[in-house]
Amino acid sequence: MPRLQPLLSFTFSPPARRDADTLDEDSDEPPKRWFHYLPLCTLLVLMIAPHPSWLLVLANHYLRTLHSSTSFLVHLLATYTLTFLACWSLIVCVTRDPGPVSLGKTMGEEEAEDDDLGLRDALMAGPDDDDLSLVKWCRKCWAPKPERTHHCTLCGRCVLKMDHHCLWLGNKCVGHRTYPAFFHFISCITLLSTYIAVVAGRAFWWSLSNPMSVLDHTIPIHELFLTAFGSIFALVVGSFTIYHMFFISTNQTTLENFSPFLLLRHIPPLPASLRLSNPPMEHELSYEQRSLVRDAHRAVNLYDLGWRKNWAQVFGWNKPRGWVCRIMYGGVSNGDGRSFPRNPRADEMLLKLAKRLATVDKDA
Repeated sequence: MPRLQPLLSFTFSPPARRDADTLDEDSDEPPKRWFHYLPLCTLLVLMIAPHPSWLLVLANHYLRTLHSSTSFLVHLLATYTLTFLACWSLIVCVTRDPGPVSLGKTMGEEEAEDDDLGLRDALMAGPDDDDLSLVKWCRKCWAPKPERTHHCTLCGRCVLKMDHHCLWLGNKCVGHRTYPAFFHFISCITLLSTYIAVVAGRAFWWSLSNPMSVLDHTIPIHELFLTAFGSIFALVVGSFTIYHMFFISTNQTTLENFSPFLLLRHIPPLPASLRLSNPPMEHELSYEQRSLVRDAHRAVNLYDLGWRKNWAQVFGWNKPRGWVCRIMYGGVSNGDGRSFPRNPRADEMLLKLAKRLATVDKDA
């Protein structure tokens, strides 16, 4: 007689683990079509387009007109060094995984029991309609969700310390493993654009001041084009670079800066008598409570350790000659991307925020 099986079983098994080698095979990431790479191709065209004009300006202005081979070689070496560095970091951003949420090794029985508990908590939690649910398991991509990890709906996966989703990088996310290369890329583009704009602008001003000494009267057109092209890129990409310098100095990501209600994940448990969930959801808060959260978000950053430690967390190195990788393509951020030291004032600020939210809820 066959053995009877129970109708219900409360024994949970953790889902199959995905390591870095099988991530691409098992990922739910939607397949990319040809049009997803159009912004990347446009970016490459914009990077290559000024170089014919740049070579013409250098050859005609410095070699044929001024007869200064030293200036020609210096400007040529500077621009193509920055171009090489920008291309290298761009390749890293496009080809490297931004931050796989995988453990990469088999766990022991004790760690497996901890994962069972985390999965049970995730299954018994409320519906995950938004990203403000305090769970240790992502029910969208069925993977662990460590600290500062976010689920990208465009990529269909979670990314460690996700900063933003970038269409210009082949429709990929910028995360823990690619953020240094991303900042390295936009910094090199800013320096390159500024350098070309200044050198071409000086050459154009010289051509206007000495029109009879210009050997080729089409060269000032190239100089004007390079000055305008470099200035526009320097202003657009440069402002973006300065913005991310602020993020690094305060240890924030783009998502964390634009999403103050992520603080609700970290506040202490609220009294059960309140009408708010635990943790509270953004749509449950009143106007006064949302203002409190925004004020707290501006007051203290959860992971701000001081600008030196913040920069070291992104660009620091532990191996000898680690600075070489940082100069060449940005390297990779320190740590495993799953746990981060917090601002010593963060716990006190979160406790005050929880008390004020409870007070406002009682008064409502």
